[in-house]
Order: sequence, then C-alpha cells, then structure tokens
Amino acid sequence: MKMTLDPDLAIEAKALVALAFRNGPIEGLHAGTPCPACNGKAEVSHISDDEMKSIMKSAVDTVYRLLWKRDHDPREYQESRALGRRFTIHWDDPELKGPVKRGPRPK
Repeated sequence: MKMTLDPDLAIEAKALVALAFRNGPIEGLHAGTPCPACNGKAEVSHISDDEMKSIMKSAVDTVYRLLWKRDHDPREYQESRALGRRFTIHWDDPELKGPVKRGPRPK
C-alpha cells in the first residue's frame, strides 16, 4: 500500500515529537554554544552516553504517558496534542520516504 500524507496524522506526529523530544533534555543541550573545534565533525561525539540515556528515557516516558492518555483519558490527550501543535505550527510536514539509516560511528 502506498503511504500518503494524512494532515491530521502529520500534526499529531509533530506534536508528539515536540512533547517527547524538543521539550525534553535535548533542549538544554541544544541551547548551549556550539563547540568551535568539533562543530560539524561527524567523527566527534556531541552527546555523552549519559545525555543520550537521559534524552531517550525522557522521550519514552513522555510517549508512554501520551499513549496512556490517548487510551484512558482522550480529553487530556487532545489537550496535550493541542499544546504540542502550538510548538510545531510552522514545522515542515513529514516526508514519506524511509528514515535515514546511520552507519556505525567512526572509531
């Protein structure tokens, strides 16, 4: 089946990403000043293992809470979705191609 863009689903996807990632620990990392010596160098780690763990844990916790609300408290879920939409109103819509696969990190 060919995937097509569903505008409502696109709004929901962007809202979930804003709530789960953008408004989590990654925002604190993003807010800092770029390192002039390593900026743009793929071979340099830009996030520590602890920071990555914190980002992913926060995202999983938030997505779980959102999905729980979707199934058990639809009104609250819609309020969360509306909040996420306010953060993403000017974001690009999803592209329908597959995700970019990242190769192994250089050693």
